[in-house]
Amino acid sequence: MGYSVGQVAAFAGVTVRTLHHYDEIGLLTPGERTSAGYRRYTEPDLDRLQQVLFYRELGFSLEDIATILDEPGAGPLTHLRRQHELLRQRIARLQSMVAAVELAMEAQTMGISLTPEERFEVFGDFDPDEHAQEAEERWGGSDAFEQSRRRTAAYTKGDWLRIKEEGAEVMRGFTEAFEARLPAGSDQAVDAAERHREHISRWFYDCSYEIHRGLGDMYVADPRFAANYETVAEGLATYVRDAIHANADRRA
Repeated sequence: MGYSVGQVAAFAGVTVRTLHHYDEIGLLTPGERTSAGYRRYTEPDLDRLQQVLFYRELGFSLEDIATILDEPGAGPLTHLRRQHELLRQRIARLQSMVAAVELAMEAQTMGISLTPEERFEVFGDFDPDEHAQEAEERWGGSDAFEQSRRRTAAYTKGDWLRIKEEGAEVMRGFTEAFEARLPAGSDQAVDAAERHREHISRWFYDCSYEIHRGLGDMYVADPRFAANYETVAEGLATYVRDAIHANADRRA
């Protein structure tokens, strides 16, 4: 019998108008029609729609999607392999972006002596100065804040790029443990938490286990920090916090 356009729109979370447009441009033409001329979508049509929506999510134009899907000899396995690689590339980029944003926020961004061009290379479109006043209001006067400000004031672009690279590697450790469905108290997750703490201590301030616990709590409580992790994987912020707490408990 197939599925009506309304049913498919509900399944896929798109509008009926979108499905009509895909039909009009030949991207997704329903495989069946009723005697009255109404569109009916078959199972292969739904498979193709799933592919269309996936490539749209990755930013491909409808024209490019049509070319990809109609590529001669490209079967389901070909598309799955291509999608797997595209997702890995996106995850790697998101991890790099998270590392850039997090290092800027954690550094308190005081006295960073970089040119505008160098700042863009290190931080992307994240402006660390926007958080400088809040950082001083929240942590100003603390030993950690002053230590971080003294250290970061002397860092070069090369230092910040190394921090960014190391931060991305720490993030990958958390992500791999999370995606493997390992408990937050597992050796792999706890080791990632310890590398995270050592990363902060090495580059910013002496991060005790109690300070680290507080940071873990903030990663969940502060929506901006939480977003850094949730962008990579839903639930990752809580996982990182729990791993940090488990690490502190183990070292106590």
